[in-house]
Amino acid sequence: MPKPVRITGRSSSITNSFVNGIIPVIVPTEDEIKETLGVLGMDFPVCSYCGDTSTEWDHLRPLVIKQRPTGYISEIHNLVPSCGKCNQSKGNKPWRTWMFSSARLSPLTRGISDIEERASRLEAFERWGSPTQVNFEELVGAELWAEHWMNHQRIIALMREAEQTAAQIRITVASTFRSPTRM
Repeated sequence: MPKPVRITGRSSSITNSFVNGIIPVIVPTEDEIKETLGVLGMDFPVCSYCGDTSTEWDHLRPLVIKQRPTGYISEIHNLVPSCGKCNQSKGNKPWRTWMFSSARLSPLTRGISDIEERASRLEAFERWGSPTQVNFEELVGAELWAEHWMNHQRIIALMREAEQTAAQIRITVASTFRSPTRM
């Protein structure tokens, strides 16, 4: 049975939007993509973690940890081909810890036979290039940075308030389905 959706259950999506909304995206050239695939031992993009069809590019190093940006950006030195299952399951966990964990849909959990070889390729990718890491607060100034995160806090607080209103509505609506006149 479906569970009621909680408005506050989407707060991590809001945080991710606040981080993704400020990080630069540096589109790689075709040559950079070819070089990346070569480092990863691929002729064409497949999931770096499990070998399934690649549907997206995953940030190997997370953009968000503990609701704050890590400073990494969207660029070829921090992006690897991934399938949706792996990308969603990995989330913001360190790739190696996740790959060899019992997390739902991790390569270990799914019984990927060449997991050690895939991990070696990802280690080679990490050695291949240095990803850009930005100190956003230093770059934009403490005042603007604080304003950005105050906006975030206001939205999260408003989500909590909206959750209380939604709970009242759910209770009222649910009571109409339990009333004796409906039976």
